[in-house]
Amino acid sequence: MLHAGQFSFALRRPLIMGIVNVTPDSFSDAGKFLGFEHALAHALRLRDEGADILDVGGESTRPGAEDVSADEELRRVLPLIERLAGEGLAVSIDTQKTQVMREAVLAGACMVNDVNALQALGALEAVAKTAAAVCLMHRQGNAKTMQHDPRYDDVVSEVKAFLLSRAEAAVAAGIDRSRIVLDPGFGFGKTRTHNVSLVNALPELAVAGFPILVGLSRKSLLGHFTGRPVDQRLAGSVAAAIIAVQKGATIVRVHDVSATRDALTVINAIEE
Repeated sequence: MLHAGQFSFALRRPLIMGIVNVTPDSFSDAGKFLGFEHALAHALRLRDEGADILDVGGESTRPGAEDVSADEELRRVLPLIERLAGEGLAVSIDTQKTQVMREAVLAGACMVNDVNALQALGALEAVAKTAAAVCLMHRQGNAKTMQHDPRYDDVVSEVKAFLLSRAEAAVAAGIDRSRIVLDPGFGFGKTRTHNVSLVNALPELAVAGFPILVGLSRKSLLGHFTGRPVDQRLAGSVAAAIIAVQKGATIVRVHDVSATRDALTVINAIEE
């Protein structure tokens, strides 16, 4: 069971998290949904396609992305979060800033999705004071440096150790285990080989007992395998989501909700 604010997810099937980027420079959407009306229409479309959670982000975390002030990030995301939460939808805030976490949850977000794993000053305490779930992600370096020759002695053991240490810190701060999700951070300070190793190690990561979130949708790893540009990676993204779920992922974070939902529904029906 995953507890996220007023929502409880039984996790009898994998959850689909739909990506709603309210940014001018995301690697995939590139500002397509920056305005409130466009972002709202996109989010509601993802809901209609079957998204269980809508992940709203106001700052790009792609390699090389520029920092955004907390005020600007809040300006982008708060009206959308308030509207979507008012519609009774499960909304996640994709942020690494403590101030944005606090205000987003007050606005109705039921989950914090943090690429920095609550390492910012006050972040652990801010989330602990709420009923929101949290996704703790592994990242080596920051947006400007993470893809500059990332290195590990053993990527699987190092990522696993980091995630479990952050989960322990969250529990110590007062965040119940039932509110914690872990994300290996595909593409965040990892080479192609690192990413493949982590996909294959998902069963090992899942053994710890925390739900595992996987975000491979449209990423460069898929472009390497298929030779296709970012806007032509639908089939690769669906295949990656299927593999992730079969290896133990609990939540898949995707751009293409409808196709992912159909694929997982068919697999679930056949397996049952």
